[in-house]
Amino acid sequence: MKILLIGSGAREHAIGEALTRSPQGADLFVFGSSRNPGLLKLSSGYETGKTDDPSAVVSYAQRVKPDFAIVGPEAPLAAGVVDALQTIGVFSVGPTKMAAQLESSKSFTRKLLVEAGIEVYPKFKVVSDLSDLSDVSWLNGEMVVKPDGLTGGKGVKVQGDHFQTAEEGIAYAKECLDKDGSVLIEEKLIGQEFSLMSFTDGAHLLHMPSVQDNKRLLEGDRGPNTGGMGSVSDADHSLPFLTENDIHIAQETNERVIHALKKKGIEYRGIIYGNYIAVRDGIKLIEYNARLGDPEAMNVLSILESDFVEICQGIINGNLNDVKAAFSHKATVCKYVVPEGYPDKPVKDVKIDVSAVNQNKVKLYFASVDERNDGLYMTGSRAIGVVGIADTLAEAERLAEIEIQKIQGPVVHRTDIGTHALLNKRIEMLKIIRHSSIK
Repeated sequence: MKILLIGSGAREHAIGEALTRSPQGADLFVFGSSRNPGLLKLSSGYETGKTDDPSAVVSYAQRVKPDFAIVGPEAPLAAGVVDALQTIGVFSVGPTKMAAQLESSKSFTRKLLVEAGIEVYPKFKVVSDLSDLSDVSWLNGEMVVKPDGLTGGKGVKVQGDHFQTAEEGIAYAKECLDKDGSVLIEEKLIGQEFSLMSFTDGAHLLHMPSVQDNKRLLEGDRGPNTGGMGSVSDADHSLPFLTENDIHIAQETNERVIHALKKKGIEYRGIIYGNYIAVRDGIKLIEYNARLGDPEAMNVLSILESDFVEICQGIINGNLNDVKAAFSHKATVCKYVVPEGYPDKPVKDVKIDVSAVNQNKVKLYFASVDERNDGLYMTGSRAIGVVGIADTLAEAERLAEIEIQKIQGPVVHRTDIGTHALLNKRIEMLKIIRHSSIK
């Protein structure tokens, strides 16, 4: 089975590893933006180039002649790489450009939810004219400003965190408006975020364990937003602060959105990733992504027991209802090492050494690193994901923390991800908001 994987980050390393575990056998070919050392070891062919350039991807695919492709990052999806591959008869795990608007256009998604009557969204307004910013009293509270397009997880700004007054928020909204032609203004939600990802063939869905990402740079959820400093999932495939109903509503919402797209004549095949927040009276949808999360992919794919190749075939062939997605009942804690100065002024082109890490105790997933003749170099973004897997969150966190400390170089990481103290803080916060006990 020849498989073309597009992308070269830690998410793609996790995808590649899961594919090559298939009992069917997987001959992996990679088209990435850098030379990921983990993917280099897993692949039979590897080429670097612009992953969001459809013609470059098609050129490589024509040489490889894969049975199917799987797209990791969001930029190639938004650029229409899946559409381009279809023109040469290569079908993909990943939505077309039109379907990928679920992530690439926040206004598209909000309008879809409204039209379909899927009322899990906060108060919002899609603003395309300066005059619409003159009055924000409808919010009845603090605001969130979201650029309409892709921002790599770093463009959203929240009042009280990134700016203090409504005037400052409006000024940022004007910047976004000038750049993109539209901007999303939403009410600020108070609660606990989580991710619920599902495989889908456009009609059927297989749900993955829920995961919580930690986007803030510093311990205690302080500092700027990042692409994600690490993530956790529990052995029961939920999270300590969520109820069964929270998970059920998130799964049902993913299903309803896929069916709403189908009703509009848009076939969505790949992964649908809902970023939800548990609030006082249930859950709300913050946004959708059109691919596996990073770091969340490392949590879920590392414990996937089913044949990932078979799941991919089910997505492409439209018979996902005949396939199972079984996950080990294990807790996972992922922690990222990032270059000093990340995310604003990261050090680049400096060496990093992982030779002391015991890879029998944790999984290492390589991200923004480049393998050169004289070693491994960081390229400026999140460098390596370290994943501890165990029966409990406490043990998974302990394993991840012990081994991540062994990585040598000008790097930092969040020591509190997955700890009892941080998780308990989140449980107590939601208890107070909901005025009830959460088991």
